[in-house]
Amino acid sequence: MSKSKKHHGDKSAKSEPRREESLLDLGNSELPAHNPNPSKLSELPKLSKKIYEKELKHLQIELVKLQEWVKHEGLKVVVLFEGRDAAGKGGAIKSITQSLNPRICRIVALGKPSDQERTQWYFQRYTAELPAAGEMVLFDRSWYNRAGVEHVMGYCTHEEYVEFLRSCPEFENMIQRSGIILIKYWFSVNDTEQEARFQDRIKDPRKRWKFSPMDLEARSRWVEYSKAKDDMFNATDTQLSPWYVIDGDDKRRARLNCINHLLAKIPYEDVLPKPFDLPPLQNKMTYVRPPLYLQNFIPDVTSHL
Repeated sequence: MSKSKKHHGDKSAKSEPRREESLLDLGNSELPAHNPNPSKLSELPKLSKKIYEKELKHLQIELVKLQEWVKHEGLKVVVLFEGRDAAGKGGAIKSITQSLNPRICRIVALGKPSDQERTQWYFQRYTAELPAAGEMVLFDRSWYNRAGVEHVMGYCTHEEYVEFLRSCPEFENMIQRSGIILIKYWFSVNDTEQEARFQDRIKDPRKRWKFSPMDLEARSRWVEYSKAKDDMFNATDTQLSPWYVIDGDDKRRARLNCINHLLAKIPYEDVLPKPFDLPPLQNKMTYVRPPLYLQNFIPDVTSHL
């Protein structure tokens, strides 16, 4: 196994990821910085459920290995998920965390700031959520709210917005110098696909809660949000803290691409415990258990299925 360069802020990484062959494996420890033909992604056929689930299972096993490596080495990892409404951020986060230990990998999705938080240093409530050693934190939207929704909707002053663009790279450089690994993802979706997903949310009662008045207002400000995103990238897409754009028009491909890229960005080794034999079950003891009718069992509503 060849040695790979250490990630910035990662003093303990020792080798490339150990990964088996996969549909998305590029054969290299590092992915290309830019997709040479991003327009071709939309021309690919929809990924079948069978292929998607097979590949997702493989990648989720690797995510568990990464989790154990983060814990073993005491790494501190922050991953930001930003993008358009219905671009697929939530689904990607769910796919990543589905098989992970929530005590090691946790999701942060902050609501509106309180009156007290509005008087604090802007980054203050986000720094409180940064990881300790051996933790991964996934931000479902982050401090970049100021460059997006707050700026477009007028929830911050122009001076606060300009100050954010100036200080954000300094803030990110500072937390990375402290040893935090920072990875930033932007999920992109075209207006036609977003419309289809919005209609699906309206029809499905399980998804309707995802709508907010802000989402509806954002539809009438599509170009303003596009300009805000471009201005944000211009100020914060730095060499030390780059943005990685994910084509989210195909949810399944977007999730697989995101996980594969995340695994490639943090060198790790397989430190999973080896399979072991269970100790024999205790079955001899002078103890009589109370009758089952004393316990409150819930009704079985599945018997007719």
